[in-house]
Amino acid sequence: MGKENFERHKQPWNAEEAGRLQLLASKGQGLKQIAKALNRSEDSTKSFARQQKIKIAKKR
Repeated sequence: MGKENFERHKQPWNAEEAGRLQLLASKGQGLKQIAKALNRSEDSTKSFARQQKIKIAKKR
């Protein structure tokens, strides 16, 4: 049971993904759902969102 493999691992983010991230975050999606929808790791999603100044809702 190793780390999950993500199709887009280490790939640069593109404008379409950035737009989807913004949209999902604006709908109140949590990090886990957004990362899964974009086929990205949670760490990658979180750091890219921080770079883009996109707020992701904290899910409990």
